[in-house]
Amino acid sequence: MNRRALLLVNRQSRQGQKRLSEVMSCLVEQGFELIAASAENPQHFSDVIRRYQHQVDLVVVGGGDGTLNAAVDTLVETNLPLGILPLGTANDLARTLKIPNSLPEASKVIANGKLQRIDLGEVNGKYFFNVASLGLSVKITQRLTKEVKRRWGIFAYAFTALKVIWESRPFSAEIRLPDQSIKVKTVQIAIGNGRYYGGGMAVAPDAMIDDQRLDLYSLEIRHWWEIIPLLPRMRQGRHINARNVRALQAQEIEIYTRKPRPINTDGEITTYTPAHFRVIPKAVAVFVPR
Repeated sequence: MNRRALLLVNRQSRQGQKRLSEVMSCLVEQGFELIAASAENPQHFSDVIRRYQHQVDLVVVGGGDGTLNAAVDTLVETNLPLGILPLGTANDLARTLKIPNSLPEASKVIANGKLQRIDLGEVNGKYFFNVASLGLSVKITQRLTKEVKRRWGIFAYAFTALKVIWESRPFSAEIRLPDQSIKVKTVQIAIGNGRYYGGGMAVAPDAMIDDQRLDLYSLEIRHWWEIIPLLPRMRQGRHINARNVRALQAQEIEIYTRKPRPINTDGEITTYTPAHFRVIPKAVAVFVPR
């Protein structure tokens, strides 16, 4: 019997509208019966998943990390398994799970792959797959408009990051773990649940999306140029060994700042400090390569 899949594609994305018919034919070829529901934008995905939850066996999301993040809360609520078709700019969750960028190959993973339960991070009640952060990454997100991403693709992250880094100024924060409290002056604090974020940077060398822990790093630099030697090391997460980077691991973390600062979760600004982070083990089932 054919499996019934709810297909959600971010039609506002660079590839979503253009490749929708290709996405559908790839999934039909793999034997899926599709309900291709439309939504004005990914923020309405939750309503669509709730509407069809009893008519389908799985949810397939076509888009990038922000699109996946828009669906995550309802995936936890309904316990429906997730299939991923990487159609975004960065596709960091797909990279973490080794899901191929090719649509036919990614469709085969959904049809024939294995189900793996992965952890989620949570900050102030909002789930995230990859990384939540404050500081530099928020400013990058604020400037990384749809137009910039459409025009430059993955290179948009690098161009925007260089501009933001040049203007960066440290801020004060307090990091609280169950057994200690640390006051820092930093330009960025990132808390990772998965491995990759920001177009392929690793949060830590051994970070995994099912290791039941959060990996934190704080960039404690005084001058913008100090970040330049760290950038190549961020691809493998080796920046955490630098003298001006603080690295911590925990299952729960709290961050306090003098005034509320915005927090970026999987590329979208969703909450503010004070922030309470925790890991939710084995929260979502995802189809991954065997």
